Amino acid sequence: MIETEILAPDTTGLAQAAAHLRAGRLVAFPTETVYGLGGDARSDMAVARIY
Repeated sequence: MIETEILAPDTTGLAQAAAHLRAGRLVAFPTETVYGLGGDARSDMAVARIY
C-alpha cells in the first residue's frame, strides 16, 4: 500500500524528507508546472520503486 505524508515547508519538513530519502523511500515535490518524484539514485530500492 502506498503511504503518503504531507511535510511542513520548513527545516523540520526538509529534515524529514532527507530521512525518507536516506531510507530508500521516494518523495514527491511541486515544481512550477507538475509534481516531481525523487529518490536517492544510489539506492537500488529507490530506483526500483521509480521504475
